[in-house]
Amino acid sequence: MSKLSKYTVSLEGESVDTKRLEIKEYFNNTNDLFEKVFEVLKDDTVFYEKSEITRHPMIFYFGHTATFFINKLMSMKIINERINPDYESVFAVGVDEMSWDEMDGSKYSWPSVDKVRDYRKKVSILINELIMDLPLTLPITKESPMWIILMGIEHERIHLETSLVLHRQMPIEFVREVEEFKACEHSSSAPQNSMITINTAEIELGVDNSHPVYSWDNEFGTYKEKVESFKASKYLVSNGEYLEFVKAGGYENEEFWDDEGREFLKNTNASHPSFWIKENDTYRYRTLSSIIDMPEDWPVDVNALESEAFCRYKSQKDGVLYQLPSEVEYRAIYEQALLKDIPAFHESRANLDFYHYASSCPVNEFNFNGIYDVVGNVWQWSRTPIRAFEGFVVHEAYDDFSVPTFDEKHALILGSSWASSGNLITKHSRYAFRKHFYQNAGFRYVISQKKEEELSDIYESDELVSQYCEFQYGDSHFGVENFAKSTARVASSFAKNKTKALDLGCATGRATYELAREFEDVEGIDFSVRFVQAGAKLKDDGYLAFSTKEEGEIAIAKKVTIEELGYEDLKEKVSFWQGDACNLKANFTGYDLIMATNLIDRLYNPMLFLDTINERLNDDGILVITSPYTWQESSTAKEFWLGGFSNELGEAVKTIDSLANILGEKFELIHTQDLEFVIKETARKYQHTISEVSVWKKK
Repeated sequence: MSKLSKYTVSLEGESVDTKRLEIKEYFNNTNDLFEKVFEVLKDDTVFYEKSEITRHPMIFYFGHTATFFINKLMSMKIINERINPDYESVFAVGVDEMSWDEMDGSKYSWPSVDKVRDYRKKVSILINELIMDLPLTLPITKESPMWIILMGIEHERIHLETSLVLHRQMPIEFVREVEEFKACEHSSSAPQNSMITINTAEIELGVDNSHPVYSWDNEFGTYKEKVESFKASKYLVSNGEYLEFVKAGGYENEEFWDDEGREFLKNTNASHPSFWIKENDTYRYRTLSSIIDMPEDWPVDVNALESEAFCRYKSQKDGVLYQLPSEVEYRAIYEQALLKDIPAFHESRANLDFYHYASSCPVNEFNFNGIYDVVGNVWQWSRTPIRAFEGFVVHEAYDDFSVPTFDEKHALILGSSWASSGNLITKHSRYAFRKHFYQNAGFRYVISQKKEEELSDIYESDELVSQYCEFQYGDSHFGVENFAKSTARVASSFAKNKTKALDLGCATGRATYELAREFEDVEGIDFSVRFVQAGAKLKDDGYLAFSTKEEGEIAIAKKVTIEELGYEDLKEKVSFWQGDACNLKANFTGYDLIMATNLIDRLYNPMLFLDTINERLNDDGILVITSPYTWQESSTAKEFWLGGFSNELGEAVKTIDSLANILGEKFELIHTQDLEFVIKETARKYQHTISEVSVWKKK
């Protein structure tokens, strides 16, 4: 099956023309393979079904990977024109995997499958053209426009695998056999598992800028640890080995489950692994598109909570402490197995990249120096929450790839699966999911004395977000009132009705909460998930922890709680979303107040925001725009500036005058005033800025 998938592209090379052709082949292979995955759905009606309540219908994922290219290319100013603004909004942001809540499908109007197919073709044509035309020097670096193309390709590779998981969760009558996705056809009884000694090792994790293949931002940086000798199971836990836990009442005995695990049992009523099907007194097994007799020697597919529960059961039974491996312990296994990274490692040596099967296979089929399935077959859950390495820097094009997972609630999966390809199968890949989520994942267990460090307070690791937390939740300076509080107070005073408000450009969310003092329902939206997750964390966890710079590398740790802020009775009135002010989803509407805070001079095209904002306001609705009008070409191409330049006649163009001309037909300007704000950079350096507030009443 190797013809299905192509290895990832090296960033290095001697010929730019050859490299363009390599990237083009890799993109088209990824695109074709992704669309082939959706042929598993029986017909187009299934695109509008959900595999589970917390996810979008499959039509979203079909459109999402194509819109990702356009949205990232737009945000990085590599292109300046959209293909379909509506699609690039509705398909932009996935579900909140942190919640058990059901997605409200009534908020979305999905296009036809054929229209999305046509859209994908248009995107494909554009990307093929860009690959051949974009400036390119070798090696490709994170600053290269081609890096964004590679980012889109690797992003689609991720969704290629996660879409297969969702298809596998569909009712069997909704899927069909596809010739290219043939499951393994052999199985036997489960082999007896045993423990292998893994020797003491000095482990170093992370890549640097010289790494020869595309890497996600969380893979950059360094982490070193000496791993003392431990024991690891020879095989992944098989269906046969896990069956013992199920038969012993493992799902009914709550002592094997932690609090999160018990919540999982409560919400799902699970009594066995998700891909097992109970028929009378026996279990059968769900592959991608078939139900087969239980392959006892294939690895069990479970989430992290089920893996941990099994380890507690086995520990009690054997009188030995078993646990999931840590990230560094897994690397020690990898090193002892004498594995090489791709491209030196050939895909035929493991069950990955669709090379052998479109399913798992026996756990004793692929041997690596005495330990099996070190890579491939199924991902392996670890006990390590994903954390940033020292030197981590978020990539501005995709700032919500890693940072939202640095919450101590996302466990790393390691080693890749039969459906993994591209960056997913590299030695340094780091992917993490909430513990209740299903992937093509199972586990192996270890006997180790090492305990994972638990963090009681999770401090914000992003310097810019910490600065905004200090700005919005920290101390006031030089007698200037907290800007979030003052803007919310001024904006609220002009609203005639106070049912629903929008805090657009909400940053870390302080003004969203302040508006909730007056309004029944307030939505905070920011382009950056790095920011909105702070407000959401305050709501969900009841606190924010951040640091404020004092001098050089010296910083002061700070923590604010929802009780101290007086928001404990307001939190149910607020919600936070990622969104693009120039291309908001249609469901963001029906507001009595829209407050756009220090936003207008940071939009890539302010007219896209101003032209339709009236449609999102109710009658007598109020629009409040605050801005210091600090236009800069790094945020907004000069041709889109609303002020801060001279026109053809040599006359100075002021932003407030342009706003009056643009909004005049639909709004009445009813108030302007200045509001100061101070942003602390260090103990002896502050930004003191004056923002103009303009208040507009919808006509």
